[in-house]
Amino acid sequence: MNAPAAPGRIVGRKDRGVGWVVFSNPAKHNAVSLEMWESVPPLIAEYDADPDVRVVVITGDGERAFVSGADISQFEKNRGSAEARAIYDAALDRGYAAPAECSKPVVAKIRGICMGGGLGLAAACDVRIASDDAVFRMPAARLGLGYGFAGLQRLVALLGPGYAADIFFTARKFNAQEALAMGFVTHVFPAAEFDAKADELIGMIAANAPLTLAAAKYGFRQLAKDPAERDIAGVEARVARCFDSEDYKEGRRAFLEKRPPRFEGR
Repeated sequence: MNAPAAPGRIVGRKDRGVGWVVFSNPAKHNAVSLEMWESVPPLIAEYDADPDVRVVVITGDGERAFVSGADISQFEKNRGSAEARAIYDAALDRGYAAPAECSKPVVAKIRGICMGGGLGLAAACDVRIASDDAVFRMPAARLGLGYGFAGLQRLVALLGPGYAADIFFTARKFNAQEALAMGFVTHVFPAAEFDAKADELIGMIAANAPLTLAAAKYGFRQLAKDPAERDIAGVEARVARCFDSEDYKEGRRAFLEKRPPRFEGR
């Protein structure tokens, strides 16, 4: 008799300024359970509060999948009634919101399958990097699922209404090159070089001035809002803090001395 598959979990680790959020359920192509969604926001919040973390990276365990979507085997339990669905949807919404609410850049490092909830999660990140063997799909229409307004809004903002309608209405698979052409991902690297190339790009982000990154991210968040709701004063305050910072002095010194800057986030 085969042993039951180990339950999925979220694995966190820190390494050289990077806070990793790893969706680990490899037996099911990193399908996401309710408990996994509930684990994401506190881990990202922990990294957001840690001055040693400069960038957060969301990825999947192994080489076969980023995140394949919801664990369909849990649907009867977690989405079989209106009450259960409300609890699940609230956890899902918090999981999607966490990357946007983090003050630091959040990168989706995508290898293999990126479908359903995985596609939505990647869309909630700031930057998406893919291997050339990545496969994308929004299969809601093949499952009879409704898709919430916030998720639709994120995809339309990234892809435009035409591409967003295409991938929703057809529920078709598309590859990394098409994802790049759509603007869903910003970089596609060969699978054999993916880890090295992606980590190099992530390292470039981690080496930059934290206050500048935080000010830019806050500004991007305001641009996504209705103009009447934008906190322009908050953006300008964060920009002013950059110019008053020790990092700004360090950046100028490093430029004149022709050396890499050493930023401390103050």
